Amino acid sequence: MPQIKRKHIGLSLPPWMIIGTTVILLVIVVVMAVSNYNREKGYMADILLEKGAALIKAFEAGTRTGMMSMSWGGGQVQQLLEEIARQPDILYLAVTDAKGRILAHNDAARIEKSFSMAFEKAASRPARSAQWRLTTAPDGTPAFEVYRYFKPFSADECRMMQNSACCGPENHRGAWCAPGRYATNDQIIFIGFDRTHFIEARQEDLRNTAIISSILVMLGFAGFITMFVTQNYRATRRRLQDTSAVAEEVIANLPVGLLVMDYTGRVILENTAAASITGRPTMDIRGKPAARILPDTLIRLIDTLQTEAPVIEREVKCRFGDQEPVSLSVSAARIVNADGVFIGSLMILRDLTEIKDLQQAVQRQEKLAAIGGLAAGIAHEIRNPLSSVKGMATYFKNRFSDDPEAGEAASVMVSETDRLNRVISELLEFARPSEINARPTDINTVLAHAIRLIKADADEHHIRLRLITDDDLPPADIDGDRFIQCLLNLYLNGIQAMETGGELTVKSQPAKEGGVDIQVADTGPGISEKHLNQIFDPYFTTKSTGTGLGLAIVHKIVENHGGRISVKNDPGEGTVFTIRLPESRAKNSNEDQQ
Repeated sequence: MPQIKRKHIGLSLPPWMIIGTTVILLVIVVVMAVSNYNREKGYMADILLEKGAALIKAFEAGTRTGMMSMSWGGGQVQQLLEEIARQPDILYLAVTDAKGRILAHNDAARIEKSFSMAFEKAASRPARSAQWRLTTAPDGTPAFEVYRYFKPFSADECRMMQNSACCGPENHRGAWCAPGRYATNDQIIFIGFDRTHFIEARQEDLRNTAIISSILVMLGFAGFITMFVTQNYRATRRRLQDTSAVAEEVIANLPVGLLVMDYTGRVILENTAAASITGRPTMDIRGKPAARILPDTLIRLIDTLQTEAPVIEREVKCRFGDQEPVSLSVSAARIVNADGVFIGSLMILRDLTEIKDLQQAVQRQEKLAAIGGLAAGIAHEIRNPLSSVKGMATYFKNRFSDDPEAGEAASVMVSETDRLNRVISELLEFARPSEINARPTDINTVLAHAIRLIKADADEHHIRLRLITDDDLPPADIDGDRFIQCLLNLYLNGIQAMETGGELTVKSQPAKEGGVDIQVADTGPGISEKHLNQIFDPYFTTKSTGTGLGLAIVHKIVENHGGRISVKNDPGEGTVFTIRLPESRAKNSNEDQQ
């Protein structure tokens, strides 16, 4: 099953989502900062307002208690006021009349002076409950001011104290202790608190908000850049993967073998064709030293690259392991990087076996065509006179029957004429176009019939016959008579090769690539290596009595059946002829229709 590639969600988000998320987070942070600022401002106002109201009540209570004890004068009240104003974060504590004249102040030097801190605005809306406003102290310090009417005594309490020394005009600063002053609504008390700490705290919050916002902006920008880089990386990686996939498929399906070695001589890349040529599976090639895989001929070729130019189409013959020698076209070159440093070697191997076979087949066909045309003309011109010669030889044989010597000479002439006529008949048979009447046939039956025909000859030469057949052999389209002629030639050649006896084995089996394989093997001395390429040529023979047309006729019959014949030879061990025939067309047609 094909593997399903899953996309990573984190890497597939579009850039606008990153930017949008960052903007949303930034807005949230700003809104939360503003809300926090307003909340802290409200907390500050509530806390300082409550604290101011409490201090005002405390000051009123202290003033009332002291004044009612009949022992306090203006000095004690001033001292109480100054004592309260010494508490942390209190900038000033003052009592004014309705016109803004300071009646009491923690700074005694300011008494009788004008309370200039936007007095009119505050005095225009004083109330019995404490009010607040933001202002600035005389020294420039930011202040949170709490104020309300100052009434330490009720009207009844004030009438009771009309004759007290506290309220007489002779009292210290009697202007604010004058009789009846406490019962009126014309005195205002102000308490100013230092709000520097609150301002610093809010500024710290604003700085933190600015830092967080900056970080979010930077993260958003970084996310955008990262996403842009990531998408470019993914696109580049995808293109690289596609290019690698194309390169791998091209290399894997090349019809020629490809081997790449690194600078140490180890194989780092190979394709299927290279594995097929070397006769090793892919897993036994990659990572192995080339010297353990390739024959010495190719290793020497690689070594020459160090000092010589690249090798272009050099034909060599190599043996890989226990395989038969194979003809190869080899190209090799050095691999260097952009800096000119040697990083490996490249070798291309092309199997020339089929090309060589085709060349030989073409050459054989050309030779056979030339010989066939010549043979037809010669046979026609020779056969008629030959009949006359045989007739005259027979006449003289009968004419001189009383003379043994003359009769024997005449008999030799007749036999030689018959032999020459047989050669001419075979030559005509070879030169004449073959008409094949092929039909689906059980090959095993034909093999067995041909074995029976040569059994007498085999027994005469003390040769054992073995027939090995496969019951699952597919049928083939053959002309029974012509193919039996082909088999008889091979059987008789094998019998003649085993002069002192031996074993002739005939075997049939399904071919790996489809079709039928027929093997005819003898245990004779084998064929010399130098003669292997000539055994199918007309008139080539190593026998003193042969015509040299037997194997040529066999080759022609096999080719007319659409098959191939090959020979494998092991001098001293025997020879194996292998015929490969295609499957019956009738069977293939039935399978296609089904």
